[in-house]
Amino acid sequence: MTDPVFGITIRRDANEAAVPSNALMSVVGICMPFAKAPTALQAAFDAAFPVDVAVRLNSNDTTKLALCDPDSLFVDAVEGINAQLGPYQVAAQLVVNRVAEGADIAATIANIVGSSVTGAGIHAFVNAGADLGVYPRLILAPGYTTQQFGALTGLTLTTQGTNMTAAPAVEFTGGGADPNKVLPTAHAVMGTGPEAQKVASLVIDTPGAYLSAPLNVSFSGGGVDAGKVLPTATASVEELANAVCAALPEVLNKILAVAIVDGPNGLAAFTQWRETLSSDRLIPVTPGIKRLDASGDVVTRPAAPRVAGVAVRRDYENDGRPFRSWANQALYGIVGPEQNYRFSLTDGSTEGQEILAAQGGIIARGDSGDDFAIADGGFVYIGTDNLSDQTIWQQYHKVRGRDFIELTCLRTLRQF
Repeated sequence: MTDPVFGITIRRDANEAAVPSNALMSVVGICMPFAKAPTALQAAFDAAFPVDVAVRLNSNDTTKLALCDPDSLFVDAVEGINAQLGPYQVAAQLVVNRVAEGADIAATIANIVGSSVTGAGIHAFVNAGADLGVYPRLILAPGYTTQQFGALTGLTLTTQGTNMTAAPAVEFTGGGADPNKVLPTAHAVMGTGPEAQKVASLVIDTPGAYLSAPLNVSFSGGGVDAGKVLPTATASVEELANAVCAALPEVLNKILAVAIVDGPNGLAAFTQWRETLSSDRLIPVTPGIKRLDASGDVVTRPAAPRVAGVAVRRDYENDGRPFRSWANQALYGIVGPEQNYRFSLTDGSTEGQEILAAQGGIIARGDSGDDFAIADGGFVYIGTDNLSDQTIWQQYHKVRGRDFIELTCLRTLRQF
């Protein structure tokens, strides 16, 4: 008998209500190449931002951010986030991963995609909780999510031509307006015997890159015979997804995060880009924005960091709980959208409404004289959807809200 006959017995039972341990949902992760400031010491820059190592900092950390090129996309992203913060918000929490600048845009994108085996690129965020104490749950790769790796996949000879005394040169035009576009190359093989003055086949030498529209095939040369007839051919272009957007869902699912990704401008280009993607954790926005750079010139920059800043502001307004939509929120620090989409509150046959119907988010201009505009003035983000194919999870605040509940339950139940 251990309890006293006359006295007091004290037992501690862990059955009292537990205070929820809320998950952090507003930490922004940025993965991209950084450029050092011209006057900064290389050693200090490399120490502050080592390649493929996630670093935690606040968006007002002037000591570290001063080491970066003020005209870089990275600094623009941080400034874009800061511009959206609300009353009493001083800074946003960031987890950043600098990747190496590649020899071309394709190599840089490959560095951002990284590797799950080595933890490089966007995969550096997977271990951020253990290494840095927070997981970023609003992921960005601004400037590297619009490009599509369209390439030449087939070249069909439709007529062989006649009376040619030399192999004609194969030339390509078209392929879209992507500034990174690289046209393919090919050569013609002449026939032998009875087919000696005809083209027997076409060989693709290089498939090209960033092709976003059909290619036109033409021929020149072929010798000096006045009676020659040049061949004809058709080209097949395969539309591939943006590699960063395609790789992001793997990382986002592991840490219960979402990514805000810039899509190309215009309904046709956006629709083509959107058709290659499907994930309830990808939140698209189009077009880009215009802002003033340090010299006072108007420059075009990605919109995704501004939308991330709105997300941080909206979460802060709701005590860190991510249940509020970001739609119908003003964007600050910009002088205009990169492209003005027609938008009407009552007409679905406008470019802005059609992009919204394709699960995109847009930036619309206010107009005090238009009863059907989204606002009397300023620039407004309109977007409610992610790129899920399941209707119930197409709204990003539902996905983030469910993530918050699950993560908060995990953190709280650890007490028991």
